[in-house]
Amino acid sequence: MNTKIRKRMQAGGEGGFTLIELLVVIIIIAILAAIAIPMYLSQRQKGWEANARSDLRNAAVAQESYFTDNDTYTTTEANLTAEGFNPSANVTMDYIVGSATRYCMSAVNDNGGDKFYIDSDDGEPTTTACS
Repeated sequence: MNTKIRKRMQAGGEGGFTLIELLVVIIIIAILAAIAIPMYLSQRQKGWEANARSDLRNAAVAQESYFTDNDTYTTTEANLTAEGFNPSANVTMDYIVGSATRYCMSAVNDNGGDKFYIDSDDGEPTTTACS
């Protein structure tokens, strides 16, 4: 097999790729990249948003735990941390208390994505601000 290839190359056969062949390969790679890059960026944003929603759910559990002990909701992260809440480093949260028996919190990932809200009435993170 190797001897056949050597004979062809020594006899003046093909010595490499043509310009057209190289251009076709480059075009195929460009098309694949044009498809893959937007999908990758979309998945990254979904991950950031999932991180913010997860932090909201965990903070809601800590809020309910704090309420069970103190008969009121808290507006400080320190009190939630004492209840076991461990916020992510790249998520900015706001702790808002509407009354002693109602809370609303919001979270957004610093890298991007939507801002999510959770309140004591609904219990699920949404993009709709608390009422």
